[in-house]
Amino acid sequence: MLPCYGCATPLEVDDDDGREMKICIVSSCGGHLAEVRALRPAYEQYDHFYVLNNRILLPEDMKGRTYFIRHSERDWLFMVNLWEAWQILRRERPRLILSTGAGPIVPFALVGKLLGVRTLFIETAAQVTEPSLTGRVMYHLADRFFYQWKTLARHFPRGVYGGLV
Repeated sequence: MLPCYGCATPLEVDDDDGREMKICIVSSCGGHLAEVRALRPAYEQYDHFYVLNNRILLPEDMKGRTYFIRHSERDWLFMVNLWEAWQILRRERPRLILSTGAGPIVPFALVGKLLGVRTLFIETAAQVTEPSLTGRVMYHLADRFFYQWKTLARHFPRGVYGGLV
């Protein structure tokens, strides 16, 4: 179980198979990255690495542990992202994929399913009353799905309200 500081619910993860926890953190840049980095107290004690869809100036703690993939906006590059996800996940062999969005999580969740890697998705706090496109897709792909606003409960009946990150 990952403690989620500030969340109403811990980020539950099935971690009892004896293997060391390794987490793949997938994010687009900007607000999504800020959100997932706000969860650092919940994952920083575990081996982890990042996957971003844009090259940015990285904070010190992300240097040497970040992969950059091509930026895809629902176009043919999605196929390239699937290949990149396959290569990264096969090389790193994480036990969990964690994301707050946006688009780059979809190919990683799909490839993760093929490789038996569990996915934990947290719908972005920017979506207060209506789900994001990524959230609507990830609701069906994620092993654990959290949302940050109670107003989203009607859209995600099997999801878990976790409060704001």
